[in-house]
Order: sequence, then structure tokens, then C-alpha cells
Amino acid sequence: MSTDRYVMGLFAKESAVISAIGALESSPWKLVRVHGPYPSHPILHALKFKKSKVGYFTLAGGITGFFTGYALSIYSSVQWNLIVSGKPVVALIPFFVVGYEMTILFGILGTVLGILLSARIPEFKSLKEVYDPRCSGDRFGVVVRCEAGREGDLDAFLADLGAETRRFETPEGIGAAIDKA
Repeated sequence: MSTDRYVMGLFAKESAVISAIGALESSPWKLVRVHGPYPSHPILHALKFKKSKVGYFTLAGGITGFFTGYALSIYSSVQWNLIVSGKPVVALIPFFVVGYEMTILFGILGTVLGILLSARIPEFKSLKEVYDPRCSGDRFGVVVRCEAGREGDLDAFLADLGAETRRFETPEGIGAAIDKA
């Protein structure tokens, strides 16, 4: 069984969440997740997320699509081997249209794949055990991980920042799913 425990601090104001995120950076506890009733750009900036890697998936999909389009066109023309008016069987300029269209198709598919992988969709383990319904109404929730036995210290730390706290007893698999998020 995991020795880590999860405590959620429920904040009424967005500014309190931002200051709590800053205070948790220099604390011994680990910020796991932030829940909110609406998307918040100041909270996103306070979390300091890394730049998305979805663009690399788009680039890889586009390059793959371009060469796949050319390869498909060349393969098709070589299989039929129809010589018309002495023109070459493999003509690269007309095949550019197919390569271009496949670039767009594979670029879109790469983007969708990148978004799904980056967002970890689908999430097979349910994380509803560490969620409070008030985060869908008027509160912001900050989920923090601490060692077993230190929940009281974390409760006091979050209360000093202006939060109402809630403790969670999470099964082993849920804690591992939270850590990956």
C-alpha cells in the first residue's frame, strides 16, 4: 500500500490559488493537480507548464504523409505501367498533388494523435476519488501529496493560505495514476 496521502485545499478566490501554487514550490509537499470551475490563464501561468509537443506530432505526420503520397502514386503508376505518348511512367510533378493532400491528411491525424497522447486520453483509471464537486461550482481545488502522518502539517499549511482542506484515502492504483498526471 502506498505511504503517500492526498489533501485538497479548497479556495474561494483565484488569487489565493496562485499564491498557494507559489508557496508549494518551496515546500516539502508536491502539487499534484488543480481543479477549477472555469479555465484560468493566471493559474496556468503559475503552474509553469512546459511547451506542448503536439507540433512535433503534426510535423512528423506531415512529412510521413508527403512521402506516403509520393510512394503511393509511384507504386500505382509502376503497377499499371501505362505509357501514354512516350511520357515517363513515374512523373514527379503530377504526383505532387497527391503528396500535398496526404501531407494535410497525415498532419491532421498526427495532430489528433499528439493531442490524445499529451492529454492522456483515454484515462483508464478513475480519479474521481480525489475530486470535490464544489470545484465545479464556486471553489478551486489544489490537490497536494504528502507522506503518511504529515497530513496535519499540510492541513495547517493550506489553512494558513486560506483554504478549507479535505483529505483523501486513495487506493494504490489511483495514487499511481495521479503521479503520472
